[in-house]
Amino acid sequence: MKKKSIFNSLLTIPLMGAFLALGFSSCSDDEGRVPDIPTPNIVEIADATPQFSTLVAAVQTAGLIETLSSPGPFTVFAPTNDAFETFLTENNLTADQLLANPNLGTILTYHVVGASVPSSAVGPGSVNTVADLPFFISEAPNGNLWINGNTRIIDTDINASNGIIHVLDNVITPPTQNIAEIAIAATEAETPEFTQLVAALVRAELAGAFTGGFEDNFTVFAPTDAAFEELYTALGVGGVDEIPLETLTNVLLYHVVPARAFSQDLREGAELPTLLEDATLTVNLSALQINESGLVADMLNIHATNGVIHVIDSVLLP
Repeated sequence: MKKKSIFNSLLTIPLMGAFLALGFSSCSDDEGRVPDIPTPNIVEIADATPQFSTLVAAVQTAGLIETLSSPGPFTVFAPTNDAFETFLTENNLTADQLLANPNLGTILTYHVVGASVPSSAVGPGSVNTVADLPFFISEAPNGNLWINGNTRIIDTDINASNGIIHVLDNVITPPTQNIAEIAIAATEAETPEFTQLVAALVRAELAGAFTGGFEDNFTVFAPTDAAFEELYTALGVGGVDEIPLETLTNVLLYHVVPARAFSQDLREGAELPTLLEDATLTVNLSALQINESGLVADMLNIHATNGVIHVIDSVLLP
């Protein structure tokens, strides 16, 4: 038997009212006038749209039906069912595991802005959410808008009585670790990475500079361990401890841009300032390179609270 929608009862009352109004109007001067039908709210639109059925189930589980049915206004960046499937696959989760996540409410409210924001007002930059955590919009060279470097806005301006819906092709989640924590965690993974980068940061006493939160904005082009090994060979040294400290510090500062730049923010031929004074990096999108170092395509846009990491295959030298 088809399960009755939890919103049927919400829709029944206004529909009955409409029929009664139509009946009485037959005796009035407005005979034959078609009654105004109220615009449905965000929840009603989502419930009536098959591609949002997973989102509706999540909103119901998180106890957010009443909130998103209130006057608002709200702007909801709404993942489709396919978007949820993509997210679950990427994170090796089942739908039941997602719905049981104690942070489900935060994940969902991270998709909601407490204002009515039409597509004409959506542009690059930080956007605060009802979860009181920001997400970051980037505009790709082709004009597409992305959130946090991994989610594209694929449809816009579905108008509701209490706000607007824009449609996403993935689920967005707020970062929970800073750049230093992400790098350290990678050194402890089953297949370790960034062991040499972390060792270099520690020796140069720079690790603490990358432990901040959303108030900081860095882009780190992070060389792989293999990239550092190639550098050691070229320099004829055995590791970071044999590189002069001033040289090592300058090399590390040259890998950091003082802005949160996702891959979609990069432009062909752009000169990026770095933390090394008067030293810039050159973007070569056609070759997917920063200077002569290749960007690792499947390791871009690693989002941290204080910025973003892009992995590169050789060490950048000033």
